[in-house]
Amino acid sequence: MSIFVLVHGSCYGGWCWRKLTHLHCKSGHEVYTPTLTGLGERSHLLTKDIGLDTHIKDIFQVMEYEDLDNVILVGHSYGGLVIGGVAEKIPHRINHLVYLDGYIPEDGKSAFDLVPGLRDIYEKRSMKEQGKAWLVPPYDATAWGVTNQQDIAWMDTRLCPMPWHTHDQPLEIQNIESRNLPKTYIACTDFKDFHFMARRAKSYAWEYYSLKTGHDAMVTLPNELASLLQRVSDIQ
Repeated sequence: MSIFVLVHGSCYGGWCWRKLTHLHCKSGHEVYTPTLTGLGERSHLLTKDIGLDTHIKDIFQVMEYEDLDNVILVGHSYGGLVIGGVAEKIPHRINHLVYLDGYIPEDGKSAFDLVPGLRDIYEKRSMKEQGKAWLVPPYDATAWGVTNQQDIAWMDTRLCPMPWHTHDQPLEIQNIESRNLPKTYIACTDFKDFHFMARRAKSYAWEYYSLKTGHDAMVTLPNELASLLQRVSDIQ
């Protein structure tokens, strides 16, 4: 049995792991699915000051207050930056980092630095006409490769706008202990926007798996994803 902390991506909340959480708990694992500040059931806390450092603190606090050790820390999409930042602060509490079709942090770089053209996309899509240029609305679930109509309806009522500073704040990656943590990358191969991240993971010789699905494997292929995470757990 392992302790999993699952960190969602942009616009999501802890709710997005529901199918996977059921499978993990059934297998006897201890699972935490915190929601980042300003999103999901914590959307009432949304302010323009929320940034990447806020979300790193969210997960840091969960692990500290719950006194979690030997954690398998999983980050989906933008959540990859969050888990990278957490690993900088408390590597001693982490057993393994898993990037699920996620951003791979680089020292001194923000999400905008990592993804060519992303800043322009965010500027074009920002909610400036509503006087909220610091917010970017979510895409609908179909943009991430979700095709089941029930899943789409479930997701589209829960996706939230994303604060700008989550993507323009750079992250320092300098902790030697963090660099030496075991890492796994799980690529969702039908979502081509993150293929360059998958190639980076391969170049680092990380443990690597792939799932033939869109970006949201925890929704579209929960059984298969659970099996891959079990493999990670088995090698601890």
